[in-house]
Amino acid sequence: MGSQQARSPVLVIQGPTASGKTAVAIELALRLKGEVISADSRAFFVGLDIVTAKPTVNEQAGIPHHLIDCVPIDGAYDAMAFRLDVERLLPEIRTRHRRPIIAGGGTLYLGSILRGLFEGPEKNEDLRAVLRERTRDDLFRELMSVDPEAAARIHANDRLRVIRALEVYRTTGKPMSAWQIEAKALPEDFLVVGLFREREQHRLAIEQRVRSMLEHGLIEEIDRLRGEGLAPEAQAYRTIGVPEAFDVLDGKISRDQFVPIVAARTWQLVRRQMAWFRRDKNVHWIDVSQSTPQEVANQILSPDFGETSMSEGAM
Repeated sequence: MGSQQARSPVLVIQGPTASGKTAVAIELALRLKGEVISADSRAFFVGLDIVTAKPTVNEQAGIPHHLIDCVPIDGAYDAMAFRLDVERLLPEIRTRHRRPIIAGGGTLYLGSILRGLFEGPEKNEDLRAVLRERTRDDLFRELMSVDPEAAARIHANDRLRVIRALEVYRTTGKPMSAWQIEAKALPEDFLVVGLFREREQHRLAIEQRVRSMLEHGLIEEIDRLRGEGLAPEAQAYRTIGVPEAFDVLDGKISRDQFVPIVAARTWQLVRRQMAWFRRDKNVHWIDVSQSTPQEVANQILSPDFGETSMSEGAM
């Protein structure tokens, strides 16, 4: 049974924010004796519960979840750490005769296992200090000049990744996008399922989600975390909803303004996520606009879905 389990595909449930990945992954895990590995780019951080729509203990339904609440609020986590954690977790889960299911929308982290990861040169703090002195627009103009492919994938506001891409180019003389082409995926058989919603329904789902977060105490959560070390220089601060919560707490915007601002930022993220997902032709896409998590799971588990049967009980 163990060798058969080792040959089974790793099921990946991916999709943009607010596409219902968590509920589908849990439903599949219940049926397949699975364990869920989170690929949510912010669920790693302890305390970012409401603002990341992290699954609650009740929502997890007794299913083991990994890579949730594993990094302190003022800590850091990157794609290499994620890849190493996944490499460690897959055999552990299989040893327990359970099915590993990776679920999330963190493109950088999913890319580290599905497309490969370029480790890159070590940090050059002197160079980074010089780059940090420049304006955002100036940095992004240089990136568009030296590495247009990377510039197409990195948002101009993401100073950290823009600076890293320029650091790689300046240090190696080769664009980061060229290095990434040479990267190798994790040596696993992946069955990748992508979830998406009809456009207007998706926008409505995002707005409802933000309103629900606000009603369930998002501002109060961020206020508490700020007292525990969450600051603008922290990686966790770059989570959508966190800077805006700081602005509410500091009186710069109202709670009523919070919802449309965060919903708009989330929709921008969704568009960037979908652009990344569409570059992979090996994804089995499912429109979940009119479907329950149970119906989506039924479709994935049907014998003729994908290249490999995911029938219930199969190991």
